[in-house]
Amino acid sequence: MTKRWLPRSPDADAPRSALVPLIERILTVRGHEPGEIAGFVDPTLKQLHDPSLLPDADRAARRILDAAESGEPIVVFGDYDVDGVTASAILIHMIRSLAPRADVRGYIPHRVEEGYGLNPGAVRSLASDGAGLIVSVDCGITAHEPAALARELGVDLIITDHHNPPANPEALPDAFAVVHPRRPGSGYPWGELCGAGVAYKLAWRMATMHAGHRTVSETSRALLLDLLGLAALGTIADIVPLRNENRAIARFGLLNIARSSNPGLRALIHASGLDSDKVDAEDVGFRLAPRLNAVGRLGHAREALELLTEADARRAQQLAEQLSGLNNERRAVEQRIVEQACSMAEAEGMTGDSCRAIVLRHPDWHPGVIGIACSRLVERYGRPVILMQDDGELCKGSGRSIDGFNLHEALEHCSDALSRFGGHDMAAGMACESARFERFSAGVLGFARSRLGPDDMVPSVRYDARADLAELSVRDVDQIGRLAPFGAGNPRVRLRVGGRLSGPPKVFGARGDHASFQLVPPGGPGVRVVGWNWSQHADLIPPGAGVEAIVEPKLSTWGGRTTIEPSLVDLRLEETEDRAGVSMPPRAASPHSVGADANVPDRS
Repeated sequence: MTKRWLPRSPDADAPRSALVPLIERILTVRGHEPGEIAGFVDPTLKQLHDPSLLPDADRAARRILDAAESGEPIVVFGDYDVDGVTASAILIHMIRSLAPRADVRGYIPHRVEEGYGLNPGAVRSLASDGAGLIVSVDCGITAHEPAALARELGVDLIITDHHNPPANPEALPDAFAVVHPRRPGSGYPWGELCGAGVAYKLAWRMATMHAGHRTVSETSRALLLDLLGLAALGTIADIVPLRNENRAIARFGLLNIARSSNPGLRALIHASGLDSDKVDAEDVGFRLAPRLNAVGRLGHAREALELLTEADARRAQQLAEQLSGLNNERRAVEQRIVEQACSMAEAEGMTGDSCRAIVLRHPDWHPGVIGIACSRLVERYGRPVILMQDDGELCKGSGRSIDGFNLHEALEHCSDALSRFGGHDMAAGMACESARFERFSAGVLGFARSRLGPDDMVPSVRYDARADLAELSVRDVDQIGRLAPFGAGNPRVRLRVGGRLSGPPKVFGARGDHASFQLVPPGGPGVRVVGWNWSQHADLIPPGAGVEAIVEPKLSTWGGRTTIEPSLVDLRLEETEDRAGVSMPPRAASPHSVGADANVPDRS
């Protein structure tokens, strides 16, 4: 399938000015004002906003501190994904630090048996066990029935969440406090925190309130720095934009992950094969997050919470190895679902031009894994995907979307066919009675048809700027690297370049999966370009061909010498009299791009 090449901004195709450094041009194209650029390239912790600006943060912090100091039982109720588990761990660690004798424990619902979020059964059970205060993290913004039940049972409920809130403040759950950066009437400067980010800001406010002033104790300061690692895990794994204070959380949290004092986190790093002094966003997306998610998908996420809060070094090693084994099992289950769903979608005509979405159900699909399978189908077919497990009475599932299609809005449009739903514009979970599935499916397909055209489903590759490879210096590429961590809202820099191959592409790698070629720009020396998983296309690129390419600038150091070695994203042969411009067919994703399990927050 031919891909569209789209500039991130009309300015991306403007001629490069030697007076404007490339890094500034790239960030301007991405919407950064000139005065913001220095702060984005070199963020500081001073960019974190005052936590007391969060709605209800003061009220919530005071209530938690009072309960902790009096010994009143506190339950931190979290979601079963990375964001929910890390958010739970952040609050539990801070409560125990400020009040060592506090009666606090975590509760993570079972994904299959209980489903996502606060539920009346859990609230009733926790109340009967003596809980006087329940604090939700990464869930609860639509939990009206559980909130009403908690009030009826005499339990105070504090909701901390970041999912889409109601537009009307009167539609908020009737809780003791609702801490949410985007709740109606909020004046918080940044609305895109993840659940762990909201929990981190609440933990920070607890520390300042406990200290009695803005300067926290040395113990709390050291803990807050350590907890930045957990906040970064949740921030990167939940695909929130890595801008504003999220960028500071991710940048400094990543620095603290590898040197964390948390035995569970250290064991997880070791089990992931990351015994190094540095953990980056790709490591979180491909190694750490999938392991933390796997236990919630195939087992019970309370073991992930135990790893990050309770486990000593020996128990942490056992749990980390267990999570790695479950992650391998998850991959196998995911592959079976993907293969079956692809066959069904193609057989039912959902992959052609006349259909704008895929909505499927099957009795054998594991509800804890279908969210990731949705992402794989979105990548393959370029349209929104919803997959559901049907037990004969209830269909439970997850959905993933594409740019320009609001999945949450689509579910609202079909809400009369659903038992429950929730999530984001790009990822959501839902349930419906089996008898209503066809009605739900027709509603989603019709909504997608009204919102998407054929062009919306053509895979696109976006680039930041046109550039001449001869103009790129080691210094330029090094500065581009300082824009990391990359992810949502801050993708890897991509440049559109041109030149001519000096010879045929060379295949390399243990299995011959990759290819490289020398690209000679006009008036400059050749540059080695590496195409990860491009070997199957090598024969389609004739020696000496003129090409245009979209590349990600990279540096390579070998033998003490540093050179520019871009990674190939997409390539087109220049048009000639007998050959039209050709875009290479789709290929496997680069191992160096953030994605995979980082993009699977499953809220079924």
